[in-house]
Amino acid sequence: MKTLSKLVSTSSVSLLVITSPVLISGSHKKINEIPVANSTVVSAVNYMSPVAKNSTTSNKTITYAAVTTTVSTNNANYAVDAAAKKAFEVKMVIREASGIYDSMRLGRTGLNQKAFEYAWRGYHNLLKKGIVQKSNVLSICDFTQSSRRKRLYVIDVTHRKLLYNTYVAHGMNSGVEYATSFSNQPESFKSSLGFYLTSRSYKGRNGLSLKIIGLEKGYNDLAAKRNIVLHGADYIGNEYLNNNGEMGRSLGCAAIPTQVNPKIIKSIKNGSALFMYYPAKKYLSSSAVING
Repeated sequence: MKTLSKLVSTSSVSLLVITSPVLISGSHKKINEIPVANSTVVSAVNYMSPVAKNSTTSNKTITYAAVTTTVSTNNANYAVDAAAKKAFEVKMVIREASGIYDSMRLGRTGLNQKAFEYAWRGYHNLLKKGIVQKSNVLSICDFTQSSRRKRLYVIDVTHRKLLYNTYVAHGMNSGVEYATSFSNQPESFKSSLGFYLTSRSYKGRNGLSLKIIGLEKGYNDLAAKRNIVLHGADYIGNEYLNNNGEMGRSLGCAAIPTQVNPKIIKSIKNGSALFMYYPAKKYLSSSAVING
């Protein structure tokens, strides 16, 4: 009876294959394997112990154990490679967003840089999946800003041009001057975070309005059920602010000044991306659109 022990090393891992005991002359055999927990085993498939070379049975057993380990490790390598590629892609998208943000001088308009970076990441992922039909425009509502500020941005991404920058109301239960609380639930009268896809325009009780489709499950996918739309309102804008000292609030809709409402709806309707941002950690870490 003989015991076989061999240490196989590569640049990133050591593989210890042990066969114990092996009866060279008998029919009885038993293989105990020590699992490899991590990284790539390149040389394991080709490795052959000196003792195994003299035994057909042992040869097959050791080679099989090595191949099994390698296949399992290759699957792990594929996952690592995919994660590395994704991390690199995210890094490049953020770098691109930062460059656009600076070149367009969006900081001077008050737009939060993180809001733009997350918007650009989500827009990038929606484009890859073919969800955005109208790719030349991206709209961002930056809820880190006061409702007294012009916090809605409509950007021509093709020509790197800011088309519109205006006021937008938040839901009455999301906050007073600032929106700090958000919900996806009917009758909450709160704004909902995340990415939307614009749909068709129509005339309703608020005049010309725009249907929007919530793309984020658990965050805004009940927008249609809640009748959340973009529309014009006389309780948002300079005149209302001057007369009342604060902006009006909606029942959850994205309400904008009536003077610019028709132009903005015409610019963004029928399949463009609309992003409503607030630095909520849970949302940012779990958003399937941003992290997709």
